[in-house]
Amino acid sequence: MAERIERINLNKWVPILNWAAGVMVAISLLVIFFYAPTEVTMGNVQRIFYFHVGSAWVSAGAFFVALLSGIAYLIKPSRTWDTIAVGSVEIGLVFTSMTIVSGSVWGRPAWNTWWIWSPRLTSITVLWLVYVAYFMLRGAIEDEDKRGRFAAVYVIAGFVTVVITFLSIRLFRDIHPVILGDASEAAEGLQEFSGIDSIKMVISLNVAVLTFTVLYLAWLANRLRLQRMMDEASSLKTRVMARLQR
Repeated sequence: MAERIERINLNKWVPILNWAAGVMVAISLLVIFFYAPTEVTMGNVQRIFYFHVGSAWVSAGAFFVALLSGIAYLIKPSRTWDTIAVGSVEIGLVFTSMTIVSGSVWGRPAWNTWWIWSPRLTSITVLWLVYVAYFMLRGAIEDEDKRGRFAAVYVIAGFVTVVITFLSIRLFRDIHPVILGDASEAAEGLQEFSGIDSIKMVISLNVAVLTFTVLYLAWLANRLRLQRMMDEASSLKTRVMARLQR
């Protein structure tokens, strides 16, 4: 599998994914601001919901890809798997930061506070710190093979924080609404819709999630291409230095 990924012509696919991501972002903005219905209680502020949920789900997906890449690396060490894990954690942290910031902006009018140390907010803060520490671990190990193994084990163990964050509002009393499978979200003023407006809300949310997914794929493809360019430059530098020393 890693060999197949290495054979992918990223110079061909990166521009395609970049254009697709750009188009999807434009479509998503139009859908969120002009197609999605205005929520009864919160009004236009509720539109942050689409950015918040979309970025949260894709961040979890990015960390899951990092988990799978870590497992694959331990089974069969490969530079490709390590790069995918690193890239996914980098992108996952960006989306997690977007989730935290958008949630804080939404929480100010909804809860009358920018931040509260509820189980969900506490757990996602721990998640963010755990994945930031992943890069501290990588930076502390010079040997490439050893760094890859330690990083793979760490990213596998780190996924526990994603699971805890997801379950936190289901296991503990929390002011944060349960987005899926709970009617309490209406009580929080999250989506008081009915009929066609409810369908529009679901469509808008799916468009937002799809947009962030395409954006994740574009960023990951760019990250893989960048790593290949760095490896080629390093290899070229090694060959030049060897020739100069003759």
